[in-house]
Amino acid sequence: MLTCLRGAHVVDPVHETDSVGDVWFEDGHIVAQPEGRKPDAEYDVSGHIVMAGAIDIHSHIAGGGVNAARLLMPEAHRAHRPRPPGTPLSTAGWSTFETGRLYAQMGYTTVIEPAILPHQALHAHLELADIPIIDKGFLTVLGNDDFLLSAFRNNERDAAIVDYIGATLESTRAIGIKCANPGGVCACKQNLRSFSLDDKVPEYGLSSRDIFTRLQRAVAATGIPHPLHLHMSNLGLAGNVETALATIDASQGLPLHLAHAQFYAYGKEGKNGFSSAAAQLAEKINADKKVTMDVGQVMFANTVTISTDVMKQLNSLPSGRPKKGVIFDGDSSGLGVVPYAYRVSDFFNAVQWAAGLELFLLTNDPMRVFFTVDHPNGAPFTSYPEVLALLMSADKRAQWLSRLPADVLEMTSLPSIKREYSLYEVATMTRAAPRKLYGFNDRGELGPGAVADIAVYKPQRDKAGMFRDAAYVFKDGDLVVRDGKVSRYTHGKTLHVHPEYDRAINKRLDSYYDDLYGMPRSLFEVSDAALPNKDAFAEVPSRRLGGSIGRAEAVHRRG
Repeated sequence: MLTCLRGAHVVDPVHETDSVGDVWFEDGHIVAQPEGRKPDAEYDVSGHIVMAGAIDIHSHIAGGGVNAARLLMPEAHRAHRPRPPGTPLSTAGWSTFETGRLYAQMGYTTVIEPAILPHQALHAHLELADIPIIDKGFLTVLGNDDFLLSAFRNNERDAAIVDYIGATLESTRAIGIKCANPGGVCACKQNLRSFSLDDKVPEYGLSSRDIFTRLQRAVAATGIPHPLHLHMSNLGLAGNVETALATIDASQGLPLHLAHAQFYAYGKEGKNGFSSAAAQLAEKINADKKVTMDVGQVMFANTVTISTDVMKQLNSLPSGRPKKGVIFDGDSSGLGVVPYAYRVSDFFNAVQWAAGLELFLLTNDPMRVFFTVDHPNGAPFTSYPEVLALLMSADKRAQWLSRLPADVLEMTSLPSIKREYSLYEVATMTRAAPRKLYGFNDRGELGPGAVADIAVYKPQRDKAGMFRDAAYVFKDGDLVVRDGKVSRYTHGKTLHVHPEYDRAINKRLDSYYDDLYGMPRSLFEVSDAALPNKDAFAEVPSRRLGGSIGRAEAVHRRG
């Protein structure tokens, strides 16, 4: 069916469009205006804002940690409305079903889960498949696993690491590689409780720097679009900006993505020994064009923290609000779940809130700073409209600043920052930039050939209200949201990469699994038949192997 959105204010940074025009789509894709044809359906959206569907690059929406959080916090679900009948899996108020609904109502059509352990991939895919409307994918976690650390310790060649990453991505159907506190989680299992960039993991003799730089180089060499997604060491600690700056210096001039950077934007100034160092971190990122970051904005709310950084989560248990938590000390990284309440009256929480907004406002290129709250670690993703309102209005920020403890204002530069994000910058940060980061050539834009993932907003003085309830949302050309309410539930796809690698590594991995676990590795693989919908998966293209390791070397050299 040929459809036209007529007379909209079209904001599409990929095509440098910020003007009034029409958007046409047919058979699930954007098309150029056809000559001599009238639309089968037409929407008068004059005065409205039209953008591509938004893309969330880092949100914990599936996996063992998310499910443990649901079980740990039943009190968080009581206020939610009853679940619609006839939907599968969990009956919790904030379920997989609700995740799709709530994202779609805000105009989001693609969401990436950033941390799934390889052995939990199959269950994660089943859970993602249960989320309606949106497309999704996940990053799989390496960097604390025995196979990789042993390979590094034994000085195996980079080609073997490239093969291992390729085999892992293929078996898990992931879209990229995440590394959380490289080496630190493994060190925690050997009773260390702190681990910085140049500390070494007992038994392996490797530092965090050794691990992440080799893994970064190997990920770049696989040809997958997304660079290493790095959760650095020393998350949440006063003075950890020095770790972040040193990590950027160690990044070898290769692409590197820093996860939830707000949690590393802390200095030690002031009587409390805790201050915002966001200006330093933003200056460093502005200067290094190969580095990107998502912010992980803190908002004042009750939430729960979920992380494969078991060392951080174990150390956070005493500060949990309420006093409970779960730590899984399993294979590879394990998982930690600790509830937390960010309070406007709490000095440390208020500094965190300010530091995140500083990072957004002081980073000068919206193509390299990404809009996240690290759901649910900094806040629930449903707080996105309020965060956008703060970025778009200095007056709104001033109102919030007036509520903070007075001594917080001395520890942040936020009161002096007058920058306000434009709609074009919002669209860049939430559409065009994620498109480039993940190598999506079919979304994040409104040009002919792109999938018809489209969000339409009715301008309001209340920017939070505008972004909370989209006027219309189209997913693959189907109208799924009208006036902020889901009108149709569809099934999105799960996005993954499939890089080239030398399949001889699979025999080696099969033997490793047999020796270590006494079970076949195939038990953990995600096959084509894993999901009930035969069209559930969609591949994101990778470039051919190249970079620091040529194709011939990757295929023929054995470490």
